[in-house]
Amino acid sequence: MSPDPYRKPGSILRVAVAAPLMDAFDYLPPAPESDGCTATSSLLPGQRVLVPFGQGRRVGILLELRDTSDQDPARLKPIERPLDPRPVLGATDLTLIRWAADYYRQPIGEALFSALPARLRQAKPILDEQVPGVSATPAGRTLDLETLRRAPKQRELLALVRSVPEGIPVADLTACLGPCAATLRSLRARGLLETCRLAPTGPVTHAPRPEPAPGPELNADQAEALRRVAAGLGGFSPFLLDGVTGSGKTEVYIRLIEAAAARGDQTLLIVPEIGLTPQLRERLTSRLPDPPAVLHSGLAAGERERAWHRAASGRAGVVLGTRSAVFVPLPRLGLILVDEEHDASLKQQEGFRYSARDLAVRRAQLVGCPVVLGSATPSLETLNNAQTGRYGWLRLPQRAGAACTPRISLLDIRNQPLQAGLSAVLREEMRTEIAAGNQVLLFLNRRGYAPVLTCHACGWVGDCPHCDARLTLHLARRRLWCHHCGWTRPLPSACPDCKGTDLRMLGRGTERLDEELRPLFPGVGIARLDRDTTRRRGELARLLDEIRRGEVQILLGTQMLAKGHDFPGVTLVGILDLDQSLYASDFRAPERTAQLIVQVTGRAGRAERPGRVVLQTRHPEHPLLQSLLRDGYTGFATTALAERREAELPPFSHLALLRAEAPAAETATAFLNQARLIAERPGEGRAEPLAELGVQCYGPVPAPMERRGGHYRAQLLIQSSQRPQLQRFLAGWSLALRTLPRSKGLRWSLDVDPQEMY
Repeated sequence: MSPDPYRKPGSILRVAVAAPLMDAFDYLPPAPESDGCTATSSLLPGQRVLVPFGQGRRVGILLELRDTSDQDPARLKPIERPLDPRPVLGATDLTLIRWAADYYRQPIGEALFSALPARLRQAKPILDEQVPGVSATPAGRTLDLETLRRAPKQRELLALVRSVPEGIPVADLTACLGPCAATLRSLRARGLLETCRLAPTGPVTHAPRPEPAPGPELNADQAEALRRVAAGLGGFSPFLLDGVTGSGKTEVYIRLIEAAAARGDQTLLIVPEIGLTPQLRERLTSRLPDPPAVLHSGLAAGERERAWHRAASGRAGVVLGTRSAVFVPLPRLGLILVDEEHDASLKQQEGFRYSARDLAVRRAQLVGCPVVLGSATPSLETLNNAQTGRYGWLRLPQRAGAACTPRISLLDIRNQPLQAGLSAVLREEMRTEIAAGNQVLLFLNRRGYAPVLTCHACGWVGDCPHCDARLTLHLARRRLWCHHCGWTRPLPSACPDCKGTDLRMLGRGTERLDEELRPLFPGVGIARLDRDTTRRRGELARLLDEIRRGEVQILLGTQMLAKGHDFPGVTLVGILDLDQSLYASDFRAPERTAQLIVQVTGRAGRAERPGRVVLQTRHPEHPLLQSLLRDGYTGFATTALAERREAELPPFSHLALLRAEAPAAETATAFLNQARLIAERPGEGRAEPLAELGVQCYGPVPAPMERRGGHYRAQLLIQSSQRPQLQRFLAGWSLALRTLPRSKGLRWSLDVDPQEMY
């Protein structure tokens, strides 16, 4: 009698599926194969498998092979089949994602599948990455090439193919010899060549690539930063690259990528916004032998998956991507770079809520490689890590080359007449710069035409019926739009309440500023960069090209302009209507406002021409503005860190935010009250009270915007001075939360290390 194949070592398959469940599931191997061997011999952790789940089937990721199960093996089902011949995630990738799911208290399956391209989350095969090629037949390998002396192109092509015994891609032949389809047909007809499919060994090019452009000479600070990080290649070492805007951080990145490539290592470069990838991709392509693989949600699904495979196969030397790129498999990873590390966009706010910056540090630790966090305005958490010696602190205090730090001035606009939201002083300075052939940047952090539409007769205001928010007027589309839930309605021709026709637009967004600037500056090229004007694919790259070619004299826009762009022609920056952010309730608001001001300021004077910044304000005496003018960002950050320490706020404490939303406010609050009772009641492996554990619980309270998308929202804040104690508490509490009865329509989420308190 043959032994039971399901009792062999490693015969229990631990599989995670994409479901809102915290644990993985045990399965048996598929039925024994005809030779009597079980299929476990071909199964490896990281493979996709098709499994029975409930009444249907799901795609799963094999996590591990175990000898035993906590469940009765008689109740376990076998998997149906593996979907791929090899793992799609390596051992280190699985370790990272499992750690992240545990730290952020997210379902393991959802975390794993968020790391895969969209097609691979379904039961679809991996894209055929192979490319058409040709190889020499036995006759072609033994033929005397002199017999082809009257057909020199055939002789040259056959000699080239014979030099690569396994075959050569047709695209590479075309790149080397030019169009050769007719020659290939002739050689195939003579039985000297045969077609084949080949795994590409590098980027397929259709024309010889130019030699990479040489880089500028490094200054002493850049050279020292390069030396210190390069010395750490091959081992884990975290660094903060703290460089003022225009100090040449990108050049340091490129030199580090070259140093990593010289060791045969791959580099992962993470940026916070899709809008930063075109300029970086262009610069990397001009300086490196092979173009980077680019990964972000703005790409077509097939293009994104092919880039993912280039990275995962090790063929891409550099991967450039937004936050989700932190999970892309990289078998030769030797360096991680995170640009604009302070940016809140690096924190995922929906679904699997993770920080790409923090996971980049953890990944570097697991892999054993340096990680560089770059910013002109480091987050207070990262700055504190540098000040306490946890991170190496690399400083670039001077702008690279001949560029000078721009001069900043506050312009008090109280009691001043404004046109297009611009004071007379700013308008005159704009005309002076434009006449001198320079460019002007105007920053207004509000898109749309006007933030408020109101009836002058009865006081009606266009409110969102689903949110505690005003509807923004988008005049070009003739619609009122909620920027929080996306609800829209047509622009009314009369007041919905009193039927009066005196509807007035209050306030100003970028669309209105664009319209009002044109008569003030006739014949001047104006470009607007915001989410509305760059919605179509390729539009952002087109506008940036126009700006760099000098076809635009005035560029205006939202935060999209503030992050990482290099506009050498900009000599004047005007910051408009930033006062509302000076009095926001979020404890991170002063930090974010200071970062925004410094980042926008950094767009001026990045070439040889000096730059100036005019910040219009009705509160010139505000301490934040005065601190930035007097002490710069470093002085502001020092003061802000002292205030955070006194108030026991991050980075001197650690937070988790439990959010709940429901159609009725009482439902959300009731759930959070139950959650608090569980938190305060010892149990589930926690014997000590919250106070003894060093954990505090605050709330529940309504969210700052209580009603959003038709739901009422409330939140409960958990705080601890020690991260391990917080994690210890969350481990049991997050599981207990899933056992609470839920009313219809209730949704809740747990956000560890929240960046937004809304």
